[in-house]
Amino acid sequence: MLEDIKKDAQNRMNKSVESLRHDLTKVRTGRASPALVEHLKVSYYGSDVPLSQVANVAIADARTLTITPWEKNMVAAVEKAIFASDLGLTPNTAGQIIRINLPPLTEERRKELSKHVSHEGENAKVAVRNIRRDALHQVKELLKSKDITEDEERKAEDDIQKLTDKFVKDVDGVVKAKEDELMAV
Repeated sequence: MLEDIKKDAQNRMNKSVESLRHDLTKVRTGRASPALVEHLKVSYYGSDVPLSQVANVAIADARTLTITPWEKNMVAAVEKAIFASDLGLTPNTAGQIIRINLPPLTEERRKELSKHVSHEGENAKVAVRNIRRDALHQVKELLKSKDITEDEERKAEDDIQKLTDKFVKDVDGVVKAKEDELMAV
């Protein structure tokens, strides 16, 4: 029972860290990355679909993305989705290829993005701590129903706290790496 609780907590904490990593790929660092635009929704015959399902997104060079829609009539819809996004990017269209030039980030924008990254990190830490709280609650329930002893409860609480500390440290590492990437000129 206790092992199941610990394994479940570990899996959920790991998913929180992976979710943070995934979310941080969308933060612009000044280098071109397809992850920057893949989450954008494009209107495709009346329904919104991810950009990656209607076009090929590639890196032309360090500061340029190229988007090639699979259908010629999708060029305007892709441009509209890019303009409507909160990325602040301007697409340049040449025939059927859309180019997005990423301007270098200003110092002010870097600091703004750094704050956003640390905020996302705090949210991930809160999620990890909530998982710890749930696991500790399950352990207490087992103690109340006399399925485990107080010694087993204390050991389980220590193990769960060690897990929490490990994943909070992982979150700090992910945030630090992203902030370093942002601040590199």
